Amino acid sequence: MTTPKQWQFRSPKHTEDIPYIARKLDISTFLADILLRRGFTDIQAMDEFLAPKLARLTNPQNWPEIPRAAEILADKLLQKKKIIIWGDYDVDGITATTLCLDVLEHHGISAGYHLPHRHHEGYGLNIAKLEELHAQGYEILLTVDCGISNRKAVERAKELGMTVVISDHHLAPEKLPAADAICNPRIMPPESTPCQELAGVGVAFYLMAQVNKLLAQGLGHAPFRMDLVLDLVALGTLADLMPLTGENRILVSGGLKHIALARRKGLAALKLMAHVNVSQEMKSTEISFRLVPRLNASGRMRHAETALKLLRSHDSQQAMQLAQELDSLNTTRRSEEEKILQEARQQAIKALETYSSSLVLYGSNWHPGVIGIVASRIVEEFGRPTFILCDAGDHLKGSGRTLGDLDLHGMLSEISSCLISFGGHRAAAALNVRRENLEILRQQFDASASRHLALHPQHQSLLLEGEINLSQAFCAETLGEIALLEPFGQKNPEPIFATPPLLVERHDYLGYDQKNILLTVWDASAGIRMQAKGWRMGAAFPPPLLEGKIVQLAFVLRLNMFRGIATPELEIKDIHLIKRSA
Repeated sequence: MTTPKQWQFRSPKHTEDIPYIARKLDISTFLADILLRRGFTDIQAMDEFLAPKLARLTNPQNWPEIPRAAEILADKLLQKKKIIIWGDYDVDGITATTLCLDVLEHHGISAGYHLPHRHHEGYGLNIAKLEELHAQGYEILLTVDCGISNRKAVERAKELGMTVVISDHHLAPEKLPAADAICNPRIMPPESTPCQELAGVGVAFYLMAQVNKLLAQGLGHAPFRMDLVLDLVALGTLADLMPLTGENRILVSGGLKHIALARRKGLAALKLMAHVNVSQEMKSTEISFRLVPRLNASGRMRHAETALKLLRSHDSQQAMQLAQELDSLNTTRRSEEEKILQEARQQAIKALETYSSSLVLYGSNWHPGVIGIVASRIVEEFGRPTFILCDAGDHLKGSGRTLGDLDLHGMLSEISSCLISFGGHRAAAALNVRRENLEILRQQFDASASRHLALHPQHQSLLLEGEINLSQAFCAETLGEIALLEPFGQKNPEPIFATPPLLVERHDYLGYDQKNILLTVWDASAGIRMQAKGWRMGAAFPPPLLEGKIVQLAFVLRLNMFRGIATPELEIKDIHLIKRSA
């Protein structure tokens, strides 16, 4: 049995204000308490959070660089210059590319696009393909979700006479590319931009909203309805794990409504392949676990163009064929991921004998499209910043993840001398390294991680809202009020609660592979019996280990739909075994 996580409870603040807040906002004291625990102190801020309206989005004209970049693009497009959209092979890049194509198509502009092949081209711009595109007559280059680190490629595009506009959200190098315009909120001081943490598709949304306005004026017809691409913005923002606060919260909330409507034939087909009713509303967590992996499987296992074609499809039969292809690729991805994970886990156990603060694991036959997911799983299990590396021709490439608020990109900046290149965010990054420098990378990354951990100690911990009994958990009002906090994600996590001590009446495996567990628990204080499911907890808590024991569960509330009847149940996040008093 694994060591349980440390439970940290959010501290209640200004509890005397709870009844007043509940009355003013017409919510329960339960929800008012959660808002206070999460740091809200202003009634208006609470109201805006609970009702994220599109009308509150920042006007594109008020974003730094957006008006200038849009004017450059619109001017060239009205001159009938050919434009190529260069995206990325992940969901953020695919949705951003689709968004741009949708807007331009409305204005009768036939744009080209290029999504690089993950294995053959790698991330970002490359000179060979740029020269090929220029030879095909493309005069405008618009990057989405990439470009900020490709100084030499942009320099070559400018030599060829291309107009270059970069829209990106990744951390920038010290010297920026010499593009005609750069839209990237991360290169702006926090006080000068409405939101520094937009996804790539979020940046593309604001840029194309302004381009849309200028093209409509220049061509003398109605503008495109930008709310029709909010489904794409939601998908990309959730896939890239952007904070769901401020602008992102509004964008994703609006996008969830459009995903429920599924006007896009590709999304309707994808929902069916994910065993979701076409018209069913989906929570952000469901989208992240059901739709996003299938879209991502395209770029991970083959080519991202399959996912883009799905999102752009206007034919139901074609959309279903593409959705089936993505579903099959995702099944292959899961199988490959499990194989690599088992090998990486064995390496990790041995590596920790030498390196105590980090993990850098390498397999010559590991699939490059899966290593990022495996890195996340290893971090989750071993609680250390991790890079998973694989072969990439004459060098190695790696994908990394970290834990808590440790700055992974900052660590790589400290050891850049041993790398060919690197990029990414605080929580996720990628690198390229020469084969002969693998051991140097392990040593230097471990030293950097050790320094960061000393400054910012990380613990295997869970942040909980508080304790509620099963009577409150079983209440429909509780589920309804928790739903007002949606969408959940980074910086707005789904509320985790603790139960009082419970008796485990039954402890079984859930499913046939012995990965998941099912508990039947009894809350004597409330006189209620409920089921609790623990995903991937079979190895840590093999049945019937907990049967007859007293436990406390850290859990999130779920609705189990069976034969049209909705029943609340608990999804276990952690288990604390309670010792019986003598």
